[in-house]
Amino acid sequence: MEFIPFYLFGIYAFIFGVIIGSFLNVYLYRFHTGKSLAGGSHCLSCTTPLRWFDLFPLISYVILWGRCRHCGARIPSRYFWVELITGLLFVAVIYTSSSVLLWPVNFFLMSLLVIVAVYDLYHFVIPDEFIYMLSLVAIILEGLGWYGTHDWMSLVWSALAGLVAFGFFASLWAYSKGRWLGFGDAKLAIPLGFMVGIGGVFSMLVLAFWIGTIISISIIAVQKIAIRGQLHLRFMATPLTIKSEVPFAPFLILGFLAVYLFDIDVLQLFAYVF
Repeated sequence: MEFIPFYLFGIYAFIFGVIIGSFLNVYLYRFHTGKSLAGGSHCLSCTTPLRWFDLFPLISYVILWGRCRHCGARIPSRYFWVELITGLLFVAVIYTSSSVLLWPVNFFLMSLLVIVAVYDLYHFVIPDEFIYMLSLVAIILEGLGWYGTHDWMSLVWSALAGLVAFGFFASLWAYSKGRWLGFGDAKLAIPLGFMVGIGGVFSMLVLAFWIGTIISISIIAVQKIAIRGQLHLRFMATPLTIKSEVPFAPFLILGFLAVYLFDIDVLQLFAYVF
């Protein structure tokens, strides 16, 4: 009996991921709108129902050059990026998970994180439903870890990490009276901190602010230097400035992924660089 080469699992995971990403796009579009997930997809401009050959994840978007086949209206690039990023995250799960048994749970976790990040980008809010689902996933993952070790102190430290992350963001929220970040970010930090544990929560928080600073400054620089402020982010009505309100959940999630998937430790990173 021949074994399947491991790289094929990565290919299968990517294909599965982009298919799930296509579903996530539908879910994000119809969430809290009263529309059923079972309904067929249609052009957002001319409302023409999409045919089966226009619904291939990634491929259809590229073939159509990001435009509706019927009216030529531009298809939001979000649809392409959500599918691509979900596929890449599924591949990362395959290559970084310590056990095959964790793949399904981590696939669901990655899907939830994509939903939270995109929803916050467009609506500047994190619905409580997403926090509850992330908390459930965190409990399941920690429960599986406990089942293998029966280490109760590990659960205690993980819970403490979630409280530390929440306390940090809740303090910033309270001190700034909600101007620096939303209370939803503080609630999001609970399950994320719980999953990275006490050894990773510091790195997650630091990386989130580093990533947020680098991305925000880069966007401002492009606006000011390259095209004189004409670049508008799709989720913002005005160009980004140093005083703009920026959704923080995507940065927090990126910091979490860096620690959760790749075990990045900022203290070791400092020691390596300096």
